[in-house]
Amino acid sequence: MRVISPETGECQQPKVFVAVLGASNYTFAEATYTQSLSDWLLSHVRMLEFFGGVPEILVPDNLKSGVGKACRYDPELNPSYQQLAEHYQVAVIPARPRKPRDKPKAEVGVQIVERWILARLRHQVFFSLTELTHCIRSPVTEPDEHLFKKLPGNHREAFKRLDKIVLRPLPVQPWRYRYIKKAKVNIDYHVEYEQHHYSLPHQHVGKTVELHAFNNLIEVWSDRQMITSHPRCLHPGNSTAA
Repeated sequence: MRVISPETGECQQPKVFVAVLGASNYTFAEATYTQSLSDWLLSHVRMLEFFGGVPEILVPDNLKSGVGKACRYDPELNPSYQQLAEHYQVAVIPARPRKPRDKPKAEVGVQIVERWILARLRHQVFFSLTELTHCIRSPVTEPDEHLFKKLPGNHREAFKRLDKIVLRPLPVQPWRYRYIKKAKVNIDYHVEYEQHHYSLPHQHVGKTVELHAFNNLIEVWSDRQMITSHPRCLHPGNSTAA
């Protein structure tokens, strides 16, 4: 599938994010431009909003940008992914490499999505991700309306009966993506992010802190507590004081 920018004419081949609930096989799918950490995590946010609640456990692929080390007992997650998990109070147990049985329903969900997409959309050209996602989601959710062959009802009814009643409520505010990096506080009690300097209380000189960068905000954290925050400046070479 191809997405062409109406403004520049640039052609991109997007990725498809797929998630499947464990009991009902109710499926979520959407298109993203990349498998970067920000695209992947924001797909998590939209997935939870689509399902209308939060499960007890997420079992994601062992994506390099999101998972440092996959382990059943002590997985090592990217700090941004850990923040998302804490915001939604959900456990994350990544699938181990080359262990498809760790997430068999997701593997089947991907196969179903590929068959429907390849059959219906492979020759079409799209001009936005929104348009493509709409065309993906329609054929993906169609099987949810079909009656089971050996059981009563369909996936949508099974979702309402099995999964929806046990999903925990969503937080009041959705999670916002933040880029997290470590930085050492300079002797002038400033830290640098993208060639701009932000001030901290002087007692943190020489310490290593975490910078949390949002679209319009920089937060500085130490020992899991926020020290200070500043409006994010996109112009390098200046300093921002508290």
